[in-house]
Amino acid sequence: MQVTETLNEGLKRGYSIKVAASELESKVNEKLEEARKDFQMKGFRKGKAPAALMKKMFGKSVLGEAMQESVDEAMKAHFDESGDRPAMQPDVKMTNDEWKEGDDVEVSLSYEKLPDVPDADFSKIKLEKLVAKIDDGAIDEALENLANSANHFEPRKKTAKSKDGDQVVIDFLGKVDGEAFEGGAAEDYPLVLGSNSFIPGFEEQLVGAKTGDDVEVKVSFPAEYGAAHLAGKDAVFECKVKEVKEPKPAPVDDELAKKFGLDDLAALKEQISERLGEEYAGAARSVMKRKLMDELDKMVKFDLPPTLIEVEAKQIAHQLWHEENPDVEGHDHPEIEPTDEHNALAERRVRLGLLLAELGNKNDIKVTDAEMQQAMMNQARQYPGQEREFFEFLQKNEQARQQLSAPIFEDKVVDYVIELAKVTEKKVSKEDLQKAVEALEEE
Repeated sequence: MQVTETLNEGLKRGYSIKVAASELESKVNEKLEEARKDFQMKGFRKGKAPAALMKKMFGKSVLGEAMQESVDEAMKAHFDESGDRPAMQPDVKMTNDEWKEGDDVEVSLSYEKLPDVPDADFSKIKLEKLVAKIDDGAIDEALENLANSANHFEPRKKTAKSKDGDQVVIDFLGKVDGEAFEGGAAEDYPLVLGSNSFIPGFEEQLVGAKTGDDVEVKVSFPAEYGAAHLAGKDAVFECKVKEVKEPKPAPVDDELAKKFGLDDLAALKEQISERLGEEYAGAARSVMKRKLMDELDKMVKFDLPPTLIEVEAKQIAHQLWHEENPDVEGHDHPEIEPTDEHNALAERRVRLGLLLAELGNKNDIKVTDAEMQQAMMNQARQYPGQEREFFEFLQKNEQARQQLSAPIFEDKVVDYVIELAKVTEKKVSKEDLQKAVEALEEE
């Protein structure tokens, strides 16, 4: 087997691989001989079929397999010896198109190698960690938001008409063709108008009702209604409005805390304080991480594989185009050409991605099984009722798992670099921290 360099330009590499016909024939014979040991041919004992006959019957099919293996072995040996790591899938082509059995096999191999990432002194990097104090005002604001979100209603005046968003407490009895049907009656039912929790047209007919009113609600069950005996049928609901309530912020007291599963208001405040602490810390980390990435982008320079930049720039341009054209859901649109701005962003992303990957590999930073399990469970929780199915999908899908592990790996490498950098704390207000985060989104 012979490997000859044909291109060495920047990160681009090209090689010609020649597999001698004699070498290929030897591999074919080895494969046939191995298969012959367990082959049963009529008229011969097991393993005693003539080699010549075996070659006549299976030689061509084994030849293709032998050719592929020979080329794969040559490529593996080349990469092991050179230390090159292809940036993307290498391009492999057979160059002697007129090849026939008995000829040498000639193949061209071309790829862009990943660059050598230079070492850097990360202790020279200076970072600020923004620290915002959790004050009583922030806790009170969070409590107010919880109170507004709590499902709390207070009675309107008895003469007040119900509005969309109000809660009406009703007794109702539903009938189809004058006959009451199972499941069509209830007493003291709290119905929020506009919640669409009843069949279409029901809630709208109760808007404007007052306490004590009797309202006859006429509706039609949808054709696809779950109960087959009611699907598509007209129905009349006799409703008694017993009370009309308007939405109000819930009182900030122990009862509010219990609505959120806590014992009392003090426990709720403590939980809010902890959550705000996590939010502030996460925001401050985002700001510091962006600053770190800016510093790394300026500090570490090396050649970048052009194809990686081209692919990344196209992805960026495509994503941004769809964000600007949200009505276009599919990909049936003109080709989107990356701009200089897209290319510059792509270069930054590729450079930082390669740098972080190299740092992780050199320092044996890995995503643990426990971290992956936690990430998979967190992702599965976003699909209520289908958690198990989604978890099993992740277990079987390597690409999906890689998409989950990539940000975990990146954060661990970032933590490693931050440990080496000079970090000073800077006390800021909640408003200043928020402005710093908003500035990230504008860049």
